[in-house]
Amino acid sequence: MEQKQKKTTKPYSPEFRERAVRLLLEHRAEYRSEAAALTAIAGKLGCAPDSLRVWARQVQRDGGERPGATTAEK
Repeated sequence: MEQKQKKTTKPYSPEFRERAVRLLLEHRAEYRSEAAALTAIAGKLGCAPDSLRVWARQVQRDGGERPGATTAEK
């Protein structure tokens, strides 16, 4: 039985992630819920909504808006 190996490189550049989060934050109010915004924006960018959610949460932690470890602390 053959095992699949996980990718070891990140498929999205830091610039792409920053742009995606910026789009989410700028256009969140145009959607009924955060989930709807995540789904729509991630779909347009070609990434998973959950990935976009994780990136946005990290930006919030880095900015002190949300509790948890910052990027620098990790």
